[in-house]
Parts: sequence; C-alpha cells; structure tokens
Amino acid sequence: MIDEAGAWVGGFACDLDVPSLQAMYRHLLLARMVDERLVLLQRTGRSSFVAPSAGHEAAQVGIAYALRPGRDWIYPYYRDTALAIAVGWPLAELFGQMMGTRADPARGRQMPAHPGSRPLRMFTVASAIASHVPAAVGSAVAQKLRGDGDATVCTFGEGATSEGDWHAALNFAGAQGAPIVFACQNNGYAISVGMRQQTGSHNVAVKAHAYGMPGYLVDGMDVLACYYLMRELMAAARDGFGPALVEMLVYRYGPHSSADDDGVYRPAEEVAAWRERDPIPRFRRYLEGRGLWDEAREREAREQLAGEVDAAVAAARAAGEVPLEWMFDDVLSRPTPQLERQRERFRAARRAAGEDEGP
Repeated sequence: MIDEAGAWVGGFACDLDVPSLQAMYRHLLLARMVDERLVLLQRTGRSSFVAPSAGHEAAQVGIAYALRPGRDWIYPYYRDTALAIAVGWPLAELFGQMMGTRADPARGRQMPAHPGSRPLRMFTVASAIASHVPAAVGSAVAQKLRGDGDATVCTFGEGATSEGDWHAALNFAGAQGAPIVFACQNNGYAISVGMRQQTGSHNVAVKAHAYGMPGYLVDGMDVLACYYLMRELMAAARDGFGPALVEMLVYRYGPHSSADDDGVYRPAEEVAAWRERDPIPRFRRYLEGRGLWDEAREREAREQLAGEVDAAVAAARAAGEVPLEWMFDDVLSRPTPQLERQRERFRAARRAAGEDEGP
C-alpha cells in the first residue's frame, strides 16, 4: 500500500479518515517508546525479562485496527506489545505486568511480556511456543457454534509453525471452518534458527493450502497493507468464510529477548539494512506527503507520549510489590483445607522470621 518513499500504491482510495491515520501513527510511536522503556527497565533490574518488539509495530498495529476490541478474541504471543497497546491495554497495567507490581491484573503470577486482559478478550500469553494456537481455534469454533458474528485472531512467530500444536490447530480450523485468522509475524529467526533451517517450504503462507484455507504474504513493515488485508480477512471470517493464514514479513531490530546475543547469528549489516525499512518513518513519510503530519506535530506527539509512558511507569511502581501471600489466592474458587493449611504454615514461618505478613 505504501512504497519505501511513503507513496500510496494501493490501487484504490485509502478510506481511513484523518483522525484514524494520525492515531495509527501515534500508536506506532507509542509502541516504539514503550519498547525502548521496557529494555531500560530490564537493564536496570526493574524487570527480569523483555522480548523487544521494535520492527514489528506495523504488523501489530495493522492487526489491532482490524479488530473489534471487546468482541473479537485475541490470542497474542510474547512479542505483541504494539498489538496490546493498540487494542487498548492500559499502559499502567502493561508496565505493572512487566515489573510484577500490584498494577498487574495477573497479580504478578506471569513472567514479563505475557499480557492478558479479560475486558479486551485478550488471552494470556503462554511461554510454550504455539501452545496457544489450539486454544485459539477452540474459541473460534465456539464463536461459530454460538453464531455471534465474532471472530478470533491468533498471532505467532514463524518458529511456531515448526511445532506440532500449530499443525494440529490449523488442520482442525480448516476442517471446522472456524472464524479465525492466523497471523504469522515472520522476522526470519526463531531465536537463532533461520527460516531456511526450519522448513523446506518456500514460505509460511503456502502451508495454508494443506489445511483448506487461503494463505497470504504481506509486507509487515507497511501498516496500511497489514490493516487492509486483516480487515478483509477478519470480515470474511465473521461472515462465515472460515479461516485464513497471513504471513507478515517483519524484522526484529533487537535480540530475540534480553537473554539472547543476536550478534552471534546475524550480521550487523543485515540489521542495518532492515533499519532502512523502519515502518515508523515510512508511515510518517506517507502522512507528510498528504499534509497530515509535520515536524511540529511530531515534537508534540513525542512529548505527550513520553509523558504518558513516564506516568504509566510511575503508577505501576507506586502500586507496590505483590505480597507473597497472594500466591494462595485464586488458585481454586473455594480454597481447600489443604490450601488453607499451607497458607497458615506460610504465615507462621513469616512471623517466626519477624517478617511483615502483608495485607
């Protein structure tokens, strides 16, 4: 839809209004700022883990804008920071989850980079690669049986397509005609394993045909291309046309995670070349070409968004640490006698150690 210079090449008129286009760009900016802050929080010991998402923003924001938050189900993976932000996950909750404070709706029980939100129908991220894909298909089949006109989107990296869970899930989705769109964010590496070492297929999209669904290949660095394709496929899924698989070609500018040294397996020249295709300046050039953005708007947006990030981090930290005793809550709807005995032994041990039991 947008070439490298930011010119519209869609072959049809862009029907997004000006506020939506500008909001889309602001979400791209915000996602990059949040990603940079998360890296800093991990490096300063305030978070134990981060999965950088810089380079994936266009694919994720494009997906988000094609959804109906609160109706469509979202099954994300651990790199979906921009997706979570763009569908409305509060920043204070995001940072609370990353730092494990009381601002975290999951009460500090998930490792960082594992978002989830009941109001947004966003399934909590699972660490085991592709384990969420069968669950996503289950949600989609339930939507079909209810006939509620909603659909599911399930995201993952290309490494997930090497897992048995992925193949079983796509086979079941195709057989059942489930209203689901599978969105693969292919950044070329499953940690350090390159795409050509993972599959003999020409690409991921071609795998769709084996399971009776269409497959699409799209430039994941182009937010409008991702949006328009996802909008069409989600609408088709809601209308009963069944599942689809989308492969979004992206690139992660950072390492796989804070535990990874990407310099070992990919050359700096490769990273630099992909940085020339950064989706954020690309979309900005498009907006500027239409007279919808300029340097003054850029400065104002960055200042405002930086303030929102600062405030969210402060709120997440101010919420305080999660009490250890919370580990006994919400395990079962009604605590068993055994669980209550464990809780009391825990309290006794803390009293004996002279520690504050907390609320």
